[in-house]
Amino acid sequence: MHRSHTCGELRLEHAGQTVTLSGWVQRSRDLGGMTFVDLRDRFGLTQLAFNMDTDEGLCLKARKLGREFVIKATGLVVERESKNANMPTGEIEIEVRQLEVLNASKTPPFTIEDSTDGGDDLRMQFRYLDLRRKPVQNNLMLRHRLSIETRKYLDSIEFIEVETPYLIKSTPEGARDFVVPSRMNPGQFYALPQSPQTFKQLLMVSGFDRYYQIVKCFRDEDLRADRQPEFTQIDCEMAFVEQEDILNTFEGLVRHLFQVVLNHEIGDFPRMTYDEAMRRYGSDKPDVRFGMEFQDFAPVAQGKGFGVFDAAEAVLGIVAPGCGEYTRKQLDALTDWVKRPQIGAKGLVYCKVNEDGSTKSSVDKFFDDAARAEWVQASGAQPGDLILMLSGDLEKTRKQLNELRLHMGSALGLRDPKVFRPLWVVDFPLLEWDEETERYHAMHHPFTSPKPEHFDLIETDPGAVRANAYDMVINGVEIGGGSIRIHDRGIQSRMFDLLGFTPEEAEAQFGFLMSAFTYGAPPHGGLALGFDRLCSLFGGSDSIRDFIAFPKNNSGRDVMIDAPSPIDDAQYAELYLRSTAPDEN
Repeated sequence: MHRSHTCGELRLEHAGQTVTLSGWVQRSRDLGGMTFVDLRDRFGLTQLAFNMDTDEGLCLKARKLGREFVIKATGLVVERESKNANMPTGEIEIEVRQLEVLNASKTPPFTIEDSTDGGDDLRMQFRYLDLRRKPVQNNLMLRHRLSIETRKYLDSIEFIEVETPYLIKSTPEGARDFVVPSRMNPGQFYALPQSPQTFKQLLMVSGFDRYYQIVKCFRDEDLRADRQPEFTQIDCEMAFVEQEDILNTFEGLVRHLFQVVLNHEIGDFPRMTYDEAMRRYGSDKPDVRFGMEFQDFAPVAQGKGFGVFDAAEAVLGIVAPGCGEYTRKQLDALTDWVKRPQIGAKGLVYCKVNEDGSTKSSVDKFFDDAARAEWVQASGAQPGDLILMLSGDLEKTRKQLNELRLHMGSALGLRDPKVFRPLWVVDFPLLEWDEETERYHAMHHPFTSPKPEHFDLIETDPGAVRANAYDMVINGVEIGGGSIRIHDRGIQSRMFDLLGFTPEEAEAQFGFLMSAFTYGAPPHGGLALGFDRLCSLFGGSDSIRDFIAFPKNNSGRDVMIDAPSPIDDAQYAELYLRSTAPDEN
């Protein structure tokens, strides 16, 4: 056998036993008469001891071991003279009697340590080495634990796991599909699913009542830290339910995960409408761990002769507590920050509230002491605070101020990753008007039901219709979202009309679902939690890549296996795409 124990298993009570360990050489230390080797596997580290006086040949062999050599060592467990309280195995070591090199290793391109000298690109290129590092292994163990506990909880409340197809039909709504050519059906294509949406609805029509799946989904969209072209959802659907049933069910799931995985009792899940979230925070996924809510300064800032404010649709601001002592350099840096292309503001107006209650602003030329005092009164700012204001179109200004609020929250240490504040955002608009295409788009997806009291507005004022939809938000991150679904063919047909589908297009794309609705579809609804985002939230990271074994980079590439890559001419011909591969230039 290659090992009798793991490298994290042995303790003082094992002293006197002969054991066999296998693993990777973490590091070695040559002290003349003694050589020590730290042996690592995913369970931990154990120190191996080689004594020159006991076995010179074995000790010399140990001195030739390089980092990441794979070795097998057999020896006696003994108590260490110099114990290491920072290691679980730090009270013992192995007096090695036999040593076998199972495989040598080149010098790794970066150190396999908790804190490594490898940059992101290099570690992604050699991801199989990066995965040997304990922090990365811990992330994947956390992911494993979350998946196990999710399944246990959902099974306990009578959900069943059903696998749905990965090769499906492309649809025009939502993000771009990844498409797969069919060799057996020339000129036709499958799509990889952006979600199992229609299949889980069909499972409800089929009478399965409660479905879930921890499932891969695919979107061909621009990437960032919390997006990947392939990602994982905890996908769920329930029949004979209303919104409240679903919110209570998945509050229960998330409470369970926090309790068993983090030993944390998460607080209440307050409800906030979409309109309220936008008004107070400028975001439909607000971070409510801290205040700095939006203040409407238009009533006290417009009409004073300052053209920037007077011409604006909105004048909004936040109060940064305790920042009244900011220097001109710090304020200029904030101004430059909001003017970056990623934020897009044209400028920033600030007003310091001094300890004596007096004020000093960047626009004193246009606003006297009395006018600035109105700002202070309207916003509730206290001595020592700093008022920060942006203006412009309402929607853009809200987005810009939301980014500034989050930036200030981080700068002031108000976004503690160990503090969790959950929230349900509800009552989203059903539809969004797109000026470019001059038609409505579904804010969530075309199968979302209007709120029952808004059915009549579909014909008279579609833009005012609110959806029976909800998002779970924790710490400013959309962890998941869902809705009560349309289960009536007539309402679903009207929804397709509003989205610009002709009857023929609707039938071609979704005729199977429309047909299913005529065979006794029950009321149903569901939710999908972003599993990668949930893992990163639990792990205290902003990037989901840290919790995916083999992630893509920000260009959607796997730099380890060099994908995507061209295919050869024969494959092009088989797939009826073109006779020869495209020019690489």
